[in-house]
Amino acid sequence: MNDLVVQTEDLTKRYGERVAVDRVSLTVERGEVYGFLGPNGAGKTTTLRMLLGLVRPTGGKARVFGQRAGTPGVIARVGALVEGPGFYPTLSGRDNLRVMARYRGLTVNDVDAALERVDLTDRGSDRFKAYSLGMKQRLGVASALMGEPELIVLDEPTNGLDPAGMSDMRALIVDLARSGHTVLLSSHLLGEVQEICDRVGVINRGRLLRESTVADLRGGTRVALRGEPLERALATAMRVGGDEVALDGERILLAATTSIPDLVRTLVADGIDVHEVTTTERTLEEVFFEMTATEMEGVR
Repeated sequence: MNDLVVQTEDLTKRYGERVAVDRVSLTVERGEVYGFLGPNGAGKTTTLRMLLGLVRPTGGKARVFGQRAGTPGVIARVGALVEGPGFYPTLSGRDNLRVMARYRGLTVNDVDAALERVDLTDRGSDRFKAYSLGMKQRLGVASALMGEPELIVLDEPTNGLDPAGMSDMRALIVDLARSGHTVLLSSHLLGEVQEICDRVGVINRGRLLRESTVADLRGGTRVALRGEPLERALATAMRVGGDEVALDGERILLAATTSIPDLVRTLVADGIDVHEVTTTERTLEEVFFEMTATEMEGVR
């Protein structure tokens, strides 16, 4: 069985002279949570719209379930929320979903199950125009979940949610993957993606910079040291840690394989005041800024 749910090859979209998506080749595997990362305007939404058949590519290929993106057979297996929810303002949340359910050949039971999944059952009878921004976002996610689609595409699903709502959304996405769904989500909130995604694709200025697991992208743990005087602490760290030593402001970073007890004993023996020794990991945000800074240097 082919485990690739989504596959693009040199996918490109131009609007006149502007290149919104530039030869993007990515893969999304069955059952994973794939995070599509990038700042606003990076090309995330345009890519998702091409995968859903809402925008015609200028070049390249996009295949979903092994078929051309946007074909009726593919659409029936996909649920999506892209660029925010759009509903009838005077209808209730439940009635809005019922309208969508009729178009898609689904039942009232599918509507009620989706409302319960996003914790809107008690507010389902309220008019959509009375919903908060976070509630509107959750109703949009509910519309994507109706009918238990195999692939769920979510564009900025935590937009407008308060911290508790964001936590609930993270839990929902993880639960969807555990129950057999494949989730492709875009976000500019790198910390959110770091917590829930199996693999990520980093896009900036329309170009896919890297596709990797979260662990590989972050590069593992390191030992972080703060000691005074800094120059002598750095010299000692280099003697203990070898070539894998870097200076980050007032912190000295060493490879995770460095023996912390040996490091501390050596520092104290050299008369260095040790203020902090911890293990640390780079965040996705740090990795992203490093990658985009390198790209910008190449453009100059």
